[in-house]
Amino acid sequence: MAVLDRVRSSEATTARRGRQGSGVGPGHRSGAGLLLAAVATVVWSGSFVASRALHDSVPPVQAAFWRWIIAIIAVAPFALREAWRQRGLIRRHLGFITLASLLGVTVYNTLVNQAGLTTPAGNMGMIMAASPVLMAVGERVGGQRLGARRVVGMAIACTGVLLLVGKGSLAMDFTAGDLWMFAATLSFASYSALLRRRPAEIGGLAFLLMTFVLGALMLAPVFAISLAVQGGFAPTAGTVGPLVYVGVFSSAIAFFAWNKAIAVIGAARAGVVYYLQPVCVAVLSFALLGESTGPTQILCMALILGGVMLGSGGRVK
Repeated sequence: MAVLDRVRSSEATTARRGRQGSGVGPGHRSGAGLLLAAVATVVWSGSFVASRALHDSVPPVQAAFWRWIIAIIAVAPFALREAWRQRGLIRRHLGFITLASLLGVTVYNTLVNQAGLTTPAGNMGMIMAASPVLMAVGERVGGQRLGARRVVGMAIACTGVLLLVGKGSLAMDFTAGDLWMFAATLSFASYSALLRRRPAEIGGLAFLLMTFVLGALMLAPVFAISLAVQGGFAPTAGTVGPLVYVGVFSSAIAFFAWNKAIAVIGAARAGVVYYLQPVCVAVLSFALLGESTGPTQILCMALILGGVMLGSGGRVK
C-alpha cells in the first residue's frame, strides 16, 4: 500500500508539473479568449465603415459575394489540406455547416451591406451591439447560467447602446437601414449561439473554409440576378480596397478569431466584449467618413466601456 501511495503521489506531482509547465490554465485560456473576441470586434468595426463607403458604388449582394470570394482565396492556402483530410467529417456534419454558412455568411453580411445604403456606419455599429443580449439568451436557453456580474455589466452596456442610438434619449427613431441592421443582428447572434455546438473534431480552418465556400455558393444565384439587373461596378481603388479589407481582415482573420473565442469562453462572454463595437465604429466613422461624434456619444461610449469591463470578468456557471 505504501508503494502504491508513493506511485500515486508521484503521478499526481508529475501531472501538476505538466499543467504548470504548459502555462495554459483557465486564467490564460480566458484571457486569450477575451483577446481573440476583442480582435474580431475591432476588425469587424472597420467592415461597417467599408460597407458604408461602398453603398453608392457596389450593389449589396455583389459586395457580399466578392467579399467571400476574396476570403476563400485568403484562407484556402492554409485550410485546403485540413479540409481535404477531414472531408468525411465535413460530409457527416454538412447540415450543421450549411446552417452556419447561411446565418453567418450568406444572410448576415448581405443584410449589413443592404443597411449601409440608408444608415450611417455609426448607427450600424450601435445596433449591432444589441447582438450580445441575443447571444446570452441563446446560451441561457442552452442551459448555462449567467453570473450576476455579467448580467449587470450587460445591462449597463446595453443602456449605453440604446442611449447612443437614441442620441441621449430612450425614444427610438429607426430608418429602413436600421431595420435591416436589426435583422443582421439577429442573424449574427444566431450564428454565434450555433457555434457553441460546432463539432469539435472538425478543425477551425477547415470549418472556416467550408462556411465561406457554402456561403458564396448560396449567394451565387442572387449575385447573378443582381449582375443582370443592376450591372457590375468599376474596379477602382475606392471599390477594390474596401472589398479586400472585408474579404481578408473582416472575413478570414476576424471570423477565425471570433470562432476560436467562442470555443474558449462561450458566446455570452465573447458577446460582452462585442459591446465595444459601437465605440470602435464611432471612432473610425468620425476619422474616415467625417460622421459627427459629440458629448452625448462620448458619455454613452464611456457607459458601454464600463459595462464591458464589469461584465467580461464574470464567470459562466
